Amino acid sequence: MKDAFGIPQSLLVLGGTSEIALATARRLVARRTRTVWLAGRPSPALDGAAEQLRGLGAEVRTVVFDALETESHEAALGKVFAEGDIDLVLLAFGVLGDQAHDEREPLNAVRVAQTNYTGAVSAGLVSARALQAQGHGSLVVLSSVAGERARRANFIYGSSKAGLDAFAQGLGDALHGTGVHVMVVRPGFVRSRMTAGLEEAPLATTPEAVATAIEVGLRRRSETVWVPGALRVVMSALRHLPRAVFRRLPV
Repeated sequence: MKDAFGIPQSLLVLGGTSEIALATARRLVARRTRTVWLAGRPSPALDGAAEQLRGLGAEVRTVVFDALETESHEAALGKVFAEGDIDLVLLAFGVLGDQAHDEREPLNAVRVAQTNYTGAVSAGLVSARALQAQGHGSLVVLSSVAGERARRANFIYGSSKAGLDAFAQGLGDALHGTGVHVMVVRPGFVRSRMTAGLEEAPLATTPEAVATAIEVGLRRRSETVWVPGALRVVMSALRHLPRAVFRRLPV
């Protein structure tokens, strides 16, 4: 269960090598979180992440999880919940893709959509059902401001995040009153391995800043968190621009 300050004692990370997820895990372990499950494809990176969190004092276990293998999600996540209640599920997996390349290779675009949306729908529903069965818990979904309005530069990724965002909001409405809390996190450009080599966008942020916003959101039981907060106003303005004007912007 969460402590008096809203900090989860147990955490399941879907996408166990995500820089944002690991920054969040480190922050929560430094507070009160003691049990961490890292779900992801077996790799030295996953093992290294587990060892890092163990070094901070957490009990850490890993579980094999692949966003694209949706038929395995119930068994993989069921194994985790069978070991005890989970206070927080952090859905953090996703791929950026390569817009120019993926436009020429539709199967690559499909992979982006299947990972970011289809895989998340599957894992989100399995997790939500388990949280509802135990009667408490939070599901935090890492969305993106890219989902607020499709841009020429990344509409494949952006459309997948738009679908994920809408799904997570609807899931939150469906679970309202059940004891399960859903929080959608919308970061802007995050300086990370995923964005290495890309031109940095205005109001860029870091995995650590997103982790801080997630902790604050959990304490407040927020439903939507923007990182940084100023993006809420910026994206509201961009979302309502006439399409002819929006097309002329260098975005």
